[in-house]
Formats: sequence, structure tokens, C-alpha cells
Amino acid sequence: MKHDLFVMSAPSGAGKTTLKDLVIHEFPDMVYSISATTRPAREGEIDGVHYFFKTRDEFQKMIANDELVEWNEVHGNFYGTPKSFVEKMLADGKRVLFDLDVFGKVNFDKVYPDAVGILILPPSLQVLEERLRHRATDSEEVIELRLHNAKKEIEFAEKHGKYEHTIINDDLERAADQLRKIFLE
Repeated sequence: MKHDLFVMSAPSGAGKTTLKDLVIHEFPDMVYSISATTRPAREGEIDGVHYFFKTRDEFQKMIANDELVEWNEVHGNFYGTPKSFVEKMLADGKRVLFDLDVFGKVNFDKVYPDAVGILILPPSLQVLEERLRHRATDSEEVIELRLHNAKKEIEFAEKHGKYEHTIINDDLERAADQLRKIFLE
């Protein structure tokens, strides 16, 4: 049985976006879910392509109107999965890959318990810190917050998460091969 829904979770900087970008184009029946967020767009990000960028008021209206499968506040910003996007993709016969934090996945699993969980981890917290500093997109305060949150996220995922697969992203090609195999199951 081919699965329709896949959820990747990882601490910020573990490489899930890089892995997704390497592999997803090989699966024409799969689309990447676009999340709604209140965080500001980074350089090059496009509304409706990378995220649905919302104000805090717009996002809170989506919550009030039950328009999200799951939502959470992460690093001081709201993130959530619009129900309408998921329902349309499934109705169109597409498989959907989600990028959710470990806390959002718990709520997502209540709605879609058959979704396949994929936990992406860095080889170590030291490597994670090096990656966050190397990408140079965040302030020192944000890097420290992301490292603090990474420790909490990894612990939570290991104790409370439903992840059928764990990929240690220490070698990009090997990690990409592992992801491809999961999508082919």
C-alpha cells in the first residue's frame, strides 16, 4: 500500500529542507505542503510558494474558523497547516509531504493517524550549531533559541512522537537515499 501523507520533523538546521529539495522532484505524484506562518519572509521566499505569510490577526482568524489541521507557536511565530490545501491535494490524487515540528505532528496525527512520520536529526548538537551559524540567516539570539528548542524537540520526539523512520543527516546522499526508499514503500 502506497502512503498518501508523510510528515518530516527536525530541529531547525538539521537539513530537512535540503533533503526535501533533493528528492521530491523525483516523485511527480507528491507535493510539498505549504504552511501558513506569521514569521517574516526571508530573502527569495514567495507567498503561496514557500509559505502562506499571514499577520498574527489573520492567523488567529484561521484558528478561530477551524481552518487549520494543526498549528503551533515556534520561535515566537505561528505556523500551521491549512485544511483546504491538504483536502484539495488528496482529492486531486496527490501524495503530500509535510514539514512539521514535533509538537505540531502530535496534533496532526489526531486528524491523520496514518501519516508516515520521518524524524530528521543532525549527527550532533555541535554540528547543528555549526550549520545554523554557517547559513547566516539568524541573529545570535535566534541561534541560541533554536539550539535550546532543538534539545527540547529531540527529547520530545524520542519520548512522545510517532516516527516510523529516523534519518541521521550526517551524509547528504545517504540521507537522501533513505528518504527515497521511504517514499517508495
